[in-house]
Amino acid sequence: MPKESFLVNRLKSVRYAMRGALLLIRTEASIKVQVGISILVTIAGFYFEISNLEWILQIFAIALILGIEGMNTAVEKTADYIQPEFDDKIGFIKDISAGAVMLVSIAATIIGLIIYLPKIF
Repeated sequence: MPKESFLVNRLKSVRYAMRGALLLIRTEASIKVQVGISILVTIAGFYFEISNLEWILQIFAIALILGIEGMNTAVEKTADYIQPEFDDKIGFIKDISAGAVMLVSIAATIIGLIIYLPKIF
């Protein structure tokens, strides 16, 4: 069988990634909430006419939260597959993964407050 071209491989990779993103959004409650919040702050960005730098920071914060949440979900699903029963070591790994989401969420919240509080008050 001939080797597929670079372009064909990239297109397949994008298709798999899009499928994964849609699965994440459809199946994970926390991502649904975060996507909803992302939509609200995007609307707020247009309403308050935030600067280009503020858009960059906001988009980066949104992408970071969604990406880390996706990785957290992957870690949790993998851990549950490897060890379906309760295990302290697996719990430790899952707690660290969830902690990473929390740290990014705190940073994103601070970014949002820095951007929007001066515009609101």
